[in-house]
Amino acid sequence: MPRTKVLKVTDIEKDRAALDQAAALLREGKLVAIPTETVYGLAANALDPQAAHAIYTAKGRPGDNPLIVHVSDLSQIPPLVKTVPDALRRLAEAFWPGPMTVIMEKSDKIPPATSGGLETVAIRMPSHPVARELIRRSGVPLAAPSANLSGSPSPTTAQHCIDDLTGRVDVIVDGGECEVGVESTVLTLCTDPPSVLRPGAVTLEMLRQVIPEMTLDPG
Repeated sequence: MPRTKVLKVTDIEKDRAALDQAAALLREGKLVAIPTETVYGLAANALDPQAAHAIYTAKGRPGDNPLIVHVSDLSQIPPLVKTVPDALRRLAEAFWPGPMTVIMEKSDKIPPATSGGLETVAIRMPSHPVARELIRRSGVPLAAPSANLSGSPSPTTAQHCIDDLTGRVDVIVDGGECEVGVESTVLTLCTDPPSVLRPGAVTLEMLRQVIPEMTLDPG
């Protein structure tokens, strides 16, 4: 198991060395726990099957449970999906960056290890400045489920990650306490009508202001 290093990042400009160190590890396929506005995420290169497998191993997570892919800019999305639905553009304008995850048909760039073997991919653009800067500096989209052992409470501070993942990941980036504190809203654009699969801070009522036909999946 790797030794786990904790890097404190309180200022994007002043803590550039820590950000560069974490981003370099992400490019190499290593595991880095990162802050987002929802909960801390266990991040790795979403395009690297071995890195994705390492996330499942570190968390003790079933391999058929898809990983959410995090981007820092809309321009990163077209290569990851078969098509960019018009609905995504409207949703992104209203709720991104922020705690909303959108499921679309994936392109071949997303390995089965990241998508849990499905033909879809879940994508979101976090609003936390440290998360977005790490995505930008690493130069790759980041697969990042919650940075905890499967079955444990979702982590909202770096200490929660330290308690769960020390010895299982290479670096934990301490970016302070998460603002939202619950996982992102998950919705799919692969059904007609589109549907919310996991409620969160972006509510069904808010989504219907943009996509009036949006439904709540009974499951």
